[in-house]
Amino acid sequence: MAEPPYGEIVDLLESGQVVPFLGAGVNFGTRQPPDAKWDDKSPTFLPSGAELSRFLASKSNFPSADEHDRADLAKVASYFAETSARSRLRQRLHEVFDRDFEPCGIHSYLAELKNPLLIVTTNYDDLTERAFVKAGRPYDLVIHPTDRKDVGASVLWWRYQAKEPEAVAPNKLFIDLDKTTVIYKMHGTVDRQLKQWDSYVITEEDYVDFLSRMMGQTAVPAQFMRHFRTRHFLFMGYGLNDWNLRVVLKNLRSVLPGAEEKSADEENEEEDLRSWAIQFGPSDLEVELWSARKVRIYNVDINEFAKRMKAENS
Repeated sequence: MAEPPYGEIVDLLESGQVVPFLGAGVNFGTRQPPDAKWDDKSPTFLPSGAELSRFLASKSNFPSADEHDRADLAKVASYFAETSARSRLRQRLHEVFDRDFEPCGIHSYLAELKNPLLIVTTNYDDLTERAFVKAGRPYDLVIHPTDRKDVGASVLWWRYQAKEPEAVAPNKLFIDLDKTTVIYKMHGTVDRQLKQWDSYVITEEDYVDFLSRMMGQTAVPAQFMRHFRTRHFLFMGYGLNDWNLRVVLKNLRSVLPGAEEKSADEENEEEDLRSWAIQFGPSDLEVELWSARKVRIYNVDINEFAKRMKAENS
């Protein structure tokens, strides 16, 4: 498999023409040694989705010994919430993510870029935010909330250094993306200061609700969707085994407000866009699935990718 076009990706990132998408796989960059297993009793790094799923399965006495079922986080989380309570699920997740884990190389690299970026992540942790704080770089935070009826049709927006968020309808949010870096946490977040804002899209029901809202243009802010239309995507740490991610990718450019009114120039610009996926050890199926979505996939360790990007930028 060929190597990524590091120079092009770096230059496009520097000019704000790329939207980085961070998946759970980027956090493997913090594991030492790389093949270490997560220990819930004395964790030194974040769990993978499968490790978190097996942890919740063991705590809830999940009624299946099949390893595929026990590693299905959405299914296990649904069972946990049904047999205990949604509030107990949030509490367990808060305990897992409320720790001072160190950001990895790719978080630090993004935080050091000078031009504003729209960074999208489906991770619940705060490693990206911590990297920006460490680098002294300002950012706004936007998250998709769950289980909050009072803000159920909104996104939560923390302006830079705000202690509490504003609830804003997705089609009413406006942030000057030419001047402001935004970290958009598509599937919620741990709030380590005020637990009341903890929010996790994690159960099967959560994903169905989120995807339904996404297709109805009431989940992802309309401004972000318009921004996506003219940007390259850089997917890092994502596998396409999860059906919900495949549906999200399918809809990122197909539910754009006013998409039917695109000009010929816009159509041509979209055709010329290229996107990339950085994934260590992808399966043949994942290579095919990325290719079918016109995304070029590269088999690169996330730490090596960050190292090469920094070297290209120096």
